[in-house]
Amino acid sequence: MKRSVFLLIAVITAFLLSGCRFVRIEEEERKPIAYTVVEKSDIPEELSRIMEEKKEKEFQLSYETGEDLYLVKGYGRQMSGGYSIQVEELGESGNGLFFVTRLLGPEDLKEAGVPSYPCIVIKTSRQKKPVTFTEGSGR
Repeated sequence: MKRSVFLLIAVITAFLLSGCRFVRIEEEERKPIAYTVVEKSDIPEELSRIMEEKKEKEFQLSYETGEDLYLVKGYGRQMSGGYSIQVEELGESGNGLFFVTRLLGPEDLKEAGVPSYPCIVIKTSRQKKPVTFTEGSGR
């Protein structure tokens, strides 16, 4: 019995020491990036077409044209109107860009029965970094 317990402890220790290493992950400081919210009439035609194809379901995409980078977050079909989208953060770190948004529901349901497709498009300067889309915390 003592031998099997010792063997079990030895195997577990060997397993833990052979494949594990401690990694310290520090969250990098993010610095804000300037952006503008794009009106529907100012969205590039091709981007508008892509958004129309994807609008039924939640989606996110980045689109580059010239020196501009467009970031799009769509929340799919909602059963009523009156939704808005809040940009909580657009920032960058050494790892890339971070686009954090939050869907805000309607204050009342007077528009119930009329589906809507809440979506936000922002424009910033073109970056050569990956983009991470995140849902805000709702603080």
